[in-house]
Amino acid sequence: MKEHKSTWAGISKAFCSNNILLVVQGILIGILTGLTVVLYRYCLTWAESFLFYIQAQIQGNALYIFFWFLALAGLALVVAQLLRVEPLAGGSGIPQIMQETKGELDSTWWRVLSAKLVGGTLCILGGLSLGRSGPSMQLGTMAAKGFVQIRKKAVAKKHTALQKNDLILLSCGAGAGLAAAFQVPLAGILFVMEEIHQSFNRTLLAAGMAATIAADITAKLFFGTAPIFSYETASLPLCWYWLLVPLGLLLGLAGACYNTVMLGAQSLFNSLKKIPMSLRLIAVFFISGVVGLFLPQVLGGGNAMVTLLEQGQPALTTLLLLLLVKFIFSGVSFGSGVPGGIFFPLLTLGSFLGAIYGSLATAWLPLDGALWTQFIILGMAGLFAGILRTPVTAIILVVEMTGSMTSLLDITIVSLLACITANLTGNPPIYVSLLERFVAGQKKRLTK
Repeated sequence: MKEHKSTWAGISKAFCSNNILLVVQGILIGILTGLTVVLYRYCLTWAESFLFYIQAQIQGNALYIFFWFLALAGLALVVAQLLRVEPLAGGSGIPQIMQETKGELDSTWWRVLSAKLVGGTLCILGGLSLGRSGPSMQLGTMAAKGFVQIRKKAVAKKHTALQKNDLILLSCGAGAGLAAAFQVPLAGILFVMEEIHQSFNRTLLAAGMAATIAADITAKLFFGTAPIFSYETASLPLCWYWLLVPLGLLLGLAGACYNTVMLGAQSLFNSLKKIPMSLRLIAVFFISGVVGLFLPQVLGGGNAMVTLLEQGQPALTTLLLLLLVKFIFSGVSFGSGVPGGIFFPLLTLGSFLGAIYGSLATAWLPLDGALWTQFIILGMAGLFAGILRTPVTAIILVVEMTGSMTSLLDITIVSLLACITANLTGNPPIYVSLLERFVAGQKKRLTK
């Protein structure tokens, strides 16, 4: 009997020492996060579908427009109340994740999770130009935190502080959230290491890959295996590779400009603190209402604009108009601090920059017109790298979202050039700036 117990004790010790338990927990967190993000994606899909149904009904009808603006005011008031109750649910959630995974922030997981899910859905219903990636990662982090705390409570019968392995599991939840949001398991764990931790950790890699794969499979069971973007790609001939240089430089400068505008919009919104938050958000939702009357394509994360590119090559004037309005509207939406991310809107902006560049290149040079879609993909990757300064994640993310490996070399060159160019401007990565502002804001709250 003693030998039997000793054997099981040895197996148990080996099980834990080899981090197998951490991997198993990563899988469980991946499934839990996957289900949470699937719910969020269904909510956003419904909200966006209902939004465009409303837009179709109110066009040209003054009475319907009046009632829609009343509804927008109501949505703004609900979101404002959610942010008063749980301020940590605001914004993309990435700065909060950075602090959580370091053990420097202790949020109430169920409050943040519920406020983020409801708030993010209402913002998309209101038409704001926001993405699902950051919120999905925060939802995953909170789901992982709930898992960890419930497990620890069941074992220890009391609340205990999070340990190193627990913080790794929170990171697993963050990566799983991104994986489930866009069905990109490799990009999910790479983003966590390249942006959240800014270091390579083999333990995190093993548990994180288990979590992101589990989350990806869970999402695929509900949404299918098709990639997010369905562009037909073709490799750029080597003789035209010089076109990648000006494109990379352009996207790097655009990334630095994007960061400046987003942070400026946030500063402007925060400078109006004498005005009640509810009134400020009503103004933002009303701007969304006005934009929807004239250019409904720019509402929401950017699905309508992406669909426009997938259907064919629009006129250059259309591309320029939608790009400009989407860019300004994204600044207004994100600067307000409501629950919502930047990934999908910035990928949409990048795709339009690439589409404009491709339109000019194919019009002025003897290029195959089929290469136009290739520039769309390069635009997405380059702008992502220029804004976040995470070129590896940008490369893998776009490859996974398009389901094509034929563009890997092109994407790599443009992403690296964009990242280097943006760094040379002296403009810091967007999440570095947002983290600094978040930490400063937390210190102010504590000193009051």
